[in-house]
Amino acid sequence: MLSSPHLAPRTQYYPYIDGLRAFAVLSVLIYHLHGPWLPSGFVGVDVFFVISGFIVSASVASFKGQGIWQFLAFFYARRLRRIAPALIVCLLVTAVLTALLVPPSWLSAENQKTGLYAFFGLSNFVLAKSGRDYFAPTADFNPYTHTWSLAVEEQFYLLFPFLFLAWTRGGRGRVLSTALFAGTLLASLCWGWWQSQANPLQAYFLTPSRLWELAAGVLLYQLIGQSPEPTMPFRHAHFVRSLVGKVSLLSILVAFALPGYARFPVPGVLPAVMGTLGLIWSLHDHPEVRPLHRLLGNRALVFVGKISYSLYLWHWPVFVIFRWTWGLETPLTRVVAVALAFALALASWRFVETPVRHSGSFSRIPQGAAIAGSLLVVAIASLGAKVIADNQHRISFSTVSRNPEIWYPNVAPANAADPDCNAEPERHTVPGGRLLIYSPKGCAQPRQLSSSSIYVIGDSHAMAYEGLLKQYAIRKAIRIYAYTNGGCPFLSLQPWRDLDDARCRHYTDAALGDLRARLKPGDVLFLPSLRLPRFSDQWIYFGQEQAESEMFGPRADAGRRRSVAFAVATLREIAQRGVHVVLEGPKPVFKAPPFRCADWFNRGNPICTPGFTMSRTLLDALRQPVLQSFSRISEQVPGVSVWDPYPVLCPEDECRAWRDGQPLFLDGDHISGMGNTLLLPSFTEAMNARLGIHSRAAER
Repeated sequence: MLSSPHLAPRTQYYPYIDGLRAFAVLSVLIYHLHGPWLPSGFVGVDVFFVISGFIVSASVASFKGQGIWQFLAFFYARRLRRIAPALIVCLLVTAVLTALLVPPSWLSAENQKTGLYAFFGLSNFVLAKSGRDYFAPTADFNPYTHTWSLAVEEQFYLLFPFLFLAWTRGGRGRVLSTALFAGTLLASLCWGWWQSQANPLQAYFLTPSRLWELAAGVLLYQLIGQSPEPTMPFRHAHFVRSLVGKVSLLSILVAFALPGYARFPVPGVLPAVMGTLGLIWSLHDHPEVRPLHRLLGNRALVFVGKISYSLYLWHWPVFVIFRWTWGLETPLTRVVAVALAFALALASWRFVETPVRHSGSFSRIPQGAAIAGSLLVVAIASLGAKVIADNQHRISFSTVSRNPEIWYPNVAPANAADPDCNAEPERHTVPGGRLLIYSPKGCAQPRQLSSSSIYVIGDSHAMAYEGLLKQYAIRKAIRIYAYTNGGCPFLSLQPWRDLDDARCRHYTDAALGDLRARLKPGDVLFLPSLRLPRFSDQWIYFGQEQAESEMFGPRADAGRRRSVAFAVATLREIAQRGVHVVLEGPKPVFKAPPFRCADWFNRGNPICTPGFTMSRTLLDALRQPVLQSFSRISEQVPGVSVWDPYPVLCPEDECRAWRDGQPLFLDGDHISGMGNTLLLPSFTEAMNARLGIHSRAAER
């Protein structure tokens, strides 16, 4: 994919390579458009890997310079001219479109980081560390997810010249280079096989488990170059090559169509890789295999193959922007998205790729200067992308981005009378998570901190109260400790989310250990969590039937009993130390995320269809098992009480995610900045009662 169809001057152009590229990029495009149409179309990337290994070898095999430095300059100048221009333009345009049309969400920081790392060929590390695999719905909303494969190729190119240089010397050097690539292939294949079982996420995204695919393409080129032609009669040789080619093409097509994501990349991608190797072997320098040459050399396929790099770059951000805005579920939006992707790819190929690759002016620049200049442009472009992201609230078309204090819980409104007074947290690390410590700072009037403290432990639903916690810390001159780890709730009463998750248990144990060392009599332990089932998240709607099945029935009842037992054992010792334990009552949950439906360009998105109202009768029924569990806990642990935001958020027969045109919730279950402001008086009253604060004189 990253290799030019026009090779080095002494290398012949092979139209079938572009035809094969077309098959690969179209399979990826179809899969990304609607996965069920081509269940394993994503393995088109693996076809590209093999092609890239083969073509990059052919493009530098005629190098006649002397020394490693000359070869490195020759190789990297060519690679940067091929890769960097179209990639930089795509990443910058994507950064602008994202800033204009995609409001920040829980994923935004990771999305931005993926994009910035993509400038340097490192985005696969961000994705591998994210904890979200390639097939998760979240990946469909990151406009830079597809750059992982470019990162793998670019990292392969760091190794390639050192293994291939000996080939350009001829003789024994060719044997040595072949042996080096064979060893690399074997080691990477074994590693990929093991990692596909032990750590599928890293196996999918990281280069060590993918090197063998690119090395296979290199080895094929080297073996073709060293092996004599078969001595069998021409008729038999033609039959063998034709048969191998047809079987190989069928293997590739079957690999695209077979369902299932198990064990990728090894052995999952083997049919596609072996098919690509077989097809190239059967056709390379053998025009007599006419049917396959005619098929893959078809003018339309060759054209798509020529623009395949730009098409791969552009189709994904176009699809992602559509998912965030108008949606990508209807025939019309899909047709428009595909047409736009092709139009942008054609423009990129015509006005960016081709001029840079074939301009005489660029070719006359000394290779060292070309490399240095390219790297400087990459650095400047990445800085530009960061500036765009950092100023999203100024340039965005979205009301969500332009009004963060209304939408986002971590943006606490400033005090007009004392604007410098804030409670921005000190950030510390605990094993498996973070500790945020809130206390008033920069206030005009000195504050004497209360001798008592508030402690919070939980996941994003705990941190959805950040604005409220900041305001309370300022008003009451109190220190608040918040232990948080995204995705790891505490006492959610759904043990499959916390007790049964080894990573979350590790974090919980570490947080509790640190918390116990700090707690003292008179402190408050506040325990918010999502304790009702979700009807939707930021990306998809799960449905009412799934939500009710998670809340009712033998499995749910047994899970809550386990959670109650854990809560009693954990909280009893804390309460006996004179600490007030406050459980958060279940808040309303909604079927659609308000922040994705707040603007003219996204209100028609299918994610908004379920609406922003919920029957109080339904929510009361869902809340009942949780409240019963709270009663069992408080019966066994004296001093445990409940602060319930539900009556404030849902005072009528129908619960609404909006009030007077303002959002009470950011998404289907995290409260907004406006929701924090609305709940502050109720929270203040509840905390004051536990802390023994009875007079407004204590407020500052």
